[in-house]
Amino acid sequence: MDTSELFKKYNVAAPRYTSYPTVPYWDNDCFNTRDWLTTVAKTYRNYQEEGISLYIHLPFCESLCTYCGCNTRITKNHSVELPYLRAVLSEWEMYVKALAEKPKLKEMHLGGGTPTFFSPENLAILINGILENSVMTSDAEFSFEAHPASTNSEHLTILNRLGFKRLSLGIQDFDPKVQFLINRFQTPGQVAAVTAEAREIGYASVNFDLIYGLPGQTLTGLADTIRSVIDIKPDRIAFYSYAHVPWLKPGQRHYTKKDLPQGDEKFALYQLGRQLLDSAGYKDVGMDHFALQSDSLYQAMTEQKLHRNFMGYTNQHTHLLIGLGVSAISDSWIAFAQNPKRVEDYLHKIEGGALAAEKGHFLTSEDLDVRNHILNMMCKENTNYKEGIPEKIYARLQPLLRDKLVCVTEKEIRVTAKGRPFLRNVCMAFDEKLWLKQPKAQLFSNSI
Repeated sequence: MDTSELFKKYNVAAPRYTSYPTVPYWDNDCFNTRDWLTTVAKTYRNYQEEGISLYIHLPFCESLCTYCGCNTRITKNHSVELPYLRAVLSEWEMYVKALAEKPKLKEMHLGGGTPTFFSPENLAILINGILENSVMTSDAEFSFEAHPASTNSEHLTILNRLGFKRLSLGIQDFDPKVQFLINRFQTPGQVAAVTAEAREIGYASVNFDLIYGLPGQTLTGLADTIRSVIDIKPDRIAFYSYAHVPWLKPGQRHYTKKDLPQGDEKFALYQLGRQLLDSAGYKDVGMDHFALQSDSLYQAMTEQKLHRNFMGYTNQHTHLLIGLGVSAISDSWIAFAQNPKRVEDYLHKIEGGALAAEKGHFLTSEDLDVRNHILNMMCKENTNYKEGIPEKIYARLQPLLRDKLVCVTEKEIRVTAKGRPFLRNVCMAFDEKLWLKQPKAQLFSNSI
């Protein structure tokens, strides 16, 4: 079976596996914040020396990018900044109190929304407030997402002084027709200028986000975009498949399926992108990610130290991830928790003195075992069963084996080079929740 036929066969709704169990399969009925905080404190004590990861969700954007699947709030009213940041700092204080000391901070990421919606001065208030209640580890890595059109010198300078060394710019596509359809505008010149200034200031790694399968996207347009990106030479590139989920994100109804590349056309975009990136020296790292050999993400992969959490792939491994802000997800390794998705609900909880987490899941021993195998596949592209591969797992792998996407021994399952683009499909073979209860409606985007 050729690669084009494989893409058709395996282009099914599949989780991205930033967690296991995936959010739709959480047992929310058993969740409560008291027991959640107990797991946070327990994991912190058990892994105190490694430090913790911190994700802060900053949801505001001045305009709606219609393709976007993130949790956002569209407004041009910047008076929302300080009340929101005060709530985030109050939430952080609640977690610090639960830990009973200032924790070691190994990783921090500002996501959105558009973090650079906030003024540099207000971002400084946020970060200083976080750092007052924590201790940076010697190898701490701080990063933030930014819109090239709204990121200025002051943003870059102030955040760098506060410890930020990695920048992620949302590009998606430079084609004017695509930009019009997705309502996101930036030129190669703007992106090159921001990247050059960031490097001059002292940022060690710059990531670009690109998407294939966007409305109006063509082979010629995508090739021009990627060549422009290669000229700027970011250290990392995330090359994602567009997730069309208009039932979840109404903004995507601004265009229809007729505007989207389908089937062979979408596969050709993916294949073209991979070929161009490979020829420019970008190495395949995990799922959807590429990096130069000089970048820490590639080095983590070669040293078998790559990790994956709700923030995506990272070279920093911690067992405790705390998420602050609206819709943010936290992970104590033995439990998950998520904050409300509406800004008003989040603020109401925090202002009332309550922890914002409103749903979550406590992992069973089986959950932890499955989680370990899925993490191994996503980060190391292999996993081992000490007692031999369970019969049910072996049975689920049969189609993948026949198509030579995986190879199997008595105890080991390994993804082949041919199978790398199908990591999500491979991981589905381990997903006990998914096999136990097949969804009646589409919960996930297609894998390709």
